[in-house]
Amino acid sequence: MTDLLPTTPYRGTRDLLPQEMSVRQQFFHPLFEVIESYGFGRYDGPILEPVEIYEAKSGEEIANQQLYSLTDRGGRRLALRPEMTPSVARMIARNLGSLHLPARWYSHVICHRYERPQRGRLREHWQINVDIFGSDSVNCEIELFELIHDMMGSLGATREMWALRVGDRVLLESILRDIVKVPEDRRQEVASLVDRWAKYPREKLAEDAEKLSLTPAQFDLLEETLASGAEVLRAVPDEVAERSQVVRLLNSEARELVTFDPFIVRGLQYYTGTVFEVFDLHPENRRSLFGGGRYADLAGLFTKQRIPGIGFGMGDVTLQDFLETHGLLPKPRPQADAVVIPLGEALLAETRRMAGVLRRAGVRTSTPLEPRKLSKELSVADQLGARVAVVVAEDEWRRDAVLVKDLATREQHEVPVAELADRVTAVLASPAP
Repeated sequence: MTDLLPTTPYRGTRDLLPQEMSVRQQFFHPLFEVIESYGFGRYDGPILEPVEIYEAKSGEEIANQQLYSLTDRGGRRLALRPEMTPSVARMIARNLGSLHLPARWYSHVICHRYERPQRGRLREHWQINVDIFGSDSVNCEIELFELIHDMMGSLGATREMWALRVGDRVLLESILRDIVKVPEDRRQEVASLVDRWAKYPREKLAEDAEKLSLTPAQFDLLEETLASGAEVLRAVPDEVAERSQVVRLLNSEARELVTFDPFIVRGLQYYTGTVFEVFDLHPENRRSLFGGGRYADLAGLFTKQRIPGIGFGMGDVTLQDFLETHGLLPKPRPQADAVVIPLGEALLAETRRMAGVLRRAGVRTSTPLEPRKLSKELSVADQLGARVAVVVAEDEWRRDAVLVKDLATREQHEVPVAELADRVTAVLASPAP
């Protein structure tokens, strides 16, 4: 006998059954509406891309440790996309001749990274990506931060639940170069050390700093400078502050949108300026939910024309954890609002006709595919979560009527066919006991 294949999904991936998909659709749909209210257009792209675009720009951790890569029959090295930004940069560069810049684009795509599955991290996740291409203006930062506030608000989240923390690669580079005196060939590694500052005890950080040839005095100075918060802005040279979009933001009326945090670095190498993360403030889930940043010329991999941009990615795993932690996760919607049940195969055509009437009225309606007893069909209706059962029976049909049963109150009435849609929508609009 042949052994059966396992039914469990690959580790770090998920089977999403209809009820789980219902929950996801309910918290993603309002986010799409908010994003589109700002004038962003939705796009999509291939899940397979050349490995080189990630090796060039996504950073060592993704390129060397997290890529799902393969070689096709033509010898081409490909990867399942771990993120969307390099792909959208390629698409922008390819279509420059037909685009009006600045361009506001967003997507909702699946991404894959080979990493250890844990709370908030899986090997496969769905992600909203929002980007503005073609402008160096601080108004891009302001618009995206206003958008994030509106997106979180659409989910029912209040300002006490989360924080938007903003850092700056321009300021960090100056701190490392001008204040701590880190040699140029060590700055990227020290920036990576800062990026994981909150994840490790001080002793571990000091040990890692020593491996990077930082003296104890340099480590103490780095810690003191970063911990000083807004005082950093006075410590860096004036010409550095003048180049910083974050300084412009903090000097504008939009400063209330963010909390300045010099420890925010972000791991991806293509960020060159503003970087930001949204954090959950609940004590049971204190972690970064999503983030993004500004890139001076990501599309430079594909075109000689400089195209600056700024954007962020919001994944479904951490977002769902946030909503569940704060009691904001929606309940699954019923699969159907109503079922139409024939009492006998001879009434199947009439049943489909009544179902069509309800569907045209906006009622999600199911009908039996095989003849079964009424009790069995009512049990199926209950499993679907339907509120209304419409029974098509011979006696009532001869009077051009059907039976409408409210499955919540158990009340049943004979209703003329001409009034069916109005009666069912009225039942659906009434509160269930």
